[in-house]
Amino acid sequence: MKHQQLIEQLSLTQKAFLMSGASTWETVPYEALGIPAIFLADGPHGLRKQEGASDHLGLNASLKATCFPTAATVANSWDPELGAEIGRSLGAEARNNNVHVVLGPGLNIKRHPFCGRNFEYFSEDPYQAGKMAAAYTRGIQENGVVACPKHLAANSQETRRMTTDSIVDERTLREIYLTGFEIAVKEGQAKSVMTAYNRLNGVYANEDDWLLQEVLVKEWGFDGFVVSDWGGSNDHVMGVVAGSHLEMPTTGVNGAKELVDAVASGRLSESLLDQRVDELLSVVLATASNKERSQRTLEEHHEVAKKAARESIVLLKNQEVLPLKAKTTIGIIGDFAETPRYQGAGSSVVNPTQLDTTLEVIGAYDLDYRGFAKGYHRSFKEDQKLIDEAVTLAKQVDTVLLYVGLDEISESEGLDRTTLSLPDNQLALIKAISAVNSKVVAIISAGSVIDMAWDEEVQGILHGYLGGQAGPSAMLDVIVGQATPSGKLSETYPHDYRELPAARDYPSATNQTVYQEGPYIGYRYFETVQKAVKYPFGYGLSYTQFAYADLEISQTGISCLISNVGQYDGAEIVQLYVAKESELIYRPEKELKGFTKVFLKAGESQRIEIPFDDKTFRYYNVASQEWQVEPGEYQLLVGASVQDIRLSGSCQQKGQEVVLSYDVATIPHYFSGQVAQVTMAEFEILLGKEVRLLPFTKGQELFMNDSISQLVYAKSGAARVVYHILNGILKRSEKKGKPNLNILFIYNMTFTAVGKMTNGMANHEMMEAVVVMVNGRFWSGAGQLFGAFRRNRKLQKRGI
Repeated sequence: MKHQQLIEQLSLTQKAFLMSGASTWETVPYEALGIPAIFLADGPHGLRKQEGASDHLGLNASLKATCFPTAATVANSWDPELGAEIGRSLGAEARNNNVHVVLGPGLNIKRHPFCGRNFEYFSEDPYQAGKMAAAYTRGIQENGVVACPKHLAANSQETRRMTTDSIVDERTLREIYLTGFEIAVKEGQAKSVMTAYNRLNGVYANEDDWLLQEVLVKEWGFDGFVVSDWGGSNDHVMGVVAGSHLEMPTTGVNGAKELVDAVASGRLSESLLDQRVDELLSVVLATASNKERSQRTLEEHHEVAKKAARESIVLLKNQEVLPLKAKTTIGIIGDFAETPRYQGAGSSVVNPTQLDTTLEVIGAYDLDYRGFAKGYHRSFKEDQKLIDEAVTLAKQVDTVLLYVGLDEISESEGLDRTTLSLPDNQLALIKAISAVNSKVVAIISAGSVIDMAWDEEVQGILHGYLGGQAGPSAMLDVIVGQATPSGKLSETYPHDYRELPAARDYPSATNQTVYQEGPYIGYRYFETVQKAVKYPFGYGLSYTQFAYADLEISQTGISCLISNVGQYDGAEIVQLYVAKESELIYRPEKELKGFTKVFLKAGESQRIEIPFDDKTFRYYNVASQEWQVEPGEYQLLVGASVQDIRLSGSCQQKGQEVVLSYDVATIPHYFSGQVAQVTMAEFEILLGKEVRLLPFTKGQELFMNDSISQLVYAKSGAARVVYHILNGILKRSEKKGKPNLNILFIYNMTFTAVGKMTNGMANHEMMEAVVVMVNGRFWSGAGQLFGAFRRNRKLQKRGI
């Protein structure tokens, strides 16, 4: 051990305390022994460090920090160096605010566009997500600050996020849901990783020895510390045994007592506890020793935020309306122009250092601005008067800039979406404005996929996603042609979400989420079954045009000549997809295996290179339990999107002999890609075991790992009343258009998690008594609760 002499000076109780937080955000210090506390703070797209009383969801005020575009936005830039630049800014602000660990980036795969937290995640593709996350991680850690990629692993829905069991076959898990984390750890050298709330094939992620030891440490070479999501340490002892180092937030005395008792009973060896302490201290001591402040300024970071927003804007449609010429008469319509939607809702909310709004900055652009109309209420309320006012303005101008999108209640941590549609009042506005003006440019603010069936009613569409504090200025730069749009979609826009194979059970109707579709996520599915989409993965228009030519293939990669043949300077994102026909290995039609972004002046050409790496040709062989390359011919497809392939060639790979873990004839839908028709029997062949779904029923017995939302099924009438009270509060917040984050968090918590989130006021024994009451044995449970409360109170006062 690196710190054996120091650890020998710690008592068993002190070592146990180090494995839990000292507060909501800090670790336990032992200053006399030279062990400082380190501070962890949310930071996927901006630092969130609270000034006064701390809470997990950001209900109390936080320090001002630069609000960068969200991960879903920056992924559309396809520019890892831009991600690293954001990371450097995040790390600098963390260093200057005495934050040692930035809890981000988020890189869970977008299995379904309904996931309420998709705005925090990069992509539906693991390779792209991993490359962007690795870049963020490197940038953050250049400042001596620790990055913490999250949430490991298969965390794909917010509904009952603490209770759901993600049931995934190993090949799909490896290729789709773990690859991004692998890249972030190996290439980004992440010094911390956060585990997910959910179970993975029956085991909580924070207690999964296979995930945290076999994969994370032994295969990927991870040498940092693992932290639970807040309240996500289901069984603290099992977590420490598996390789989790820090349960957060503080659990008072209770967490330490669990470990001390486990050592006494032989359930946990003290030598293994020493190892975990040593691994944690390696990061704590190295990080806390860096006292140097960054010289970067908040003004510089605002410019980085603007650059990131500008380079991530996606031009979806342009019928000779953009860019706007100087002196064009314009009217601005839409509430988002006045009050921008620039970030998501939940624990990642940032208090920005400044905030651009379209109406405040429009005067800096050479346009003939004639006025603003609100157009719609953010709360979905219909108001014909607002539409009439907007129509009047639209009739008076040459071009309308129409700001539409999703509001905060539509995308939030703790809440999955129920529709991809824009609000009805916005759709009515779009129709009314397009009826009186032939030049309408829609500017979209949304953190994830929306239904675009209305796109034929407008002449131009710019999607800014959630552009951070400088997003409005960045958007106007593109509108007037000061910058050429260069973003491309990092997720597929289907015609109808019901076409997605995961849509048949999303969010899952039980506490089990069965990933029956296998690796056919997003474009992998649509390309394989040749089903049309609204906008494909990798799609984005420009004000200029690019020509592809002269593909060369070597043993180490591909190269080709890219030429800007248009009239504007601009950047092109060149994408490499790999395909292979096989009778033995089922695989998607094509998969992203490389990309690069190149800026070219009008008329300029440049030869670009995309190297092969260890992921270019590999697949995971479950039978041999290793990554392999299937021998044979591979197609190399170079294009401007997954559907717009400009150049193609092939190469031969030697590989290894294929040994199968299945009979090809028994899983036909995986070979055809028609996974919407996959039977449970087929999926069980890949999984290697039977799946037993446990539907919810009225009056069912509830357990410690069931969620508070399941009180609706409880035997106790009083428990059901509690559910209806919580649900009523949620419904009222939805009508107001602002999510009640506190209630959302409670709604999805397990009974176990309640005992982990009260700073020791409640413990496991007390929550067991509550469960007895919920199950209809009120007086018995009440007696147990009173006794458990007294014992816990004494414990908190006297300590272990």
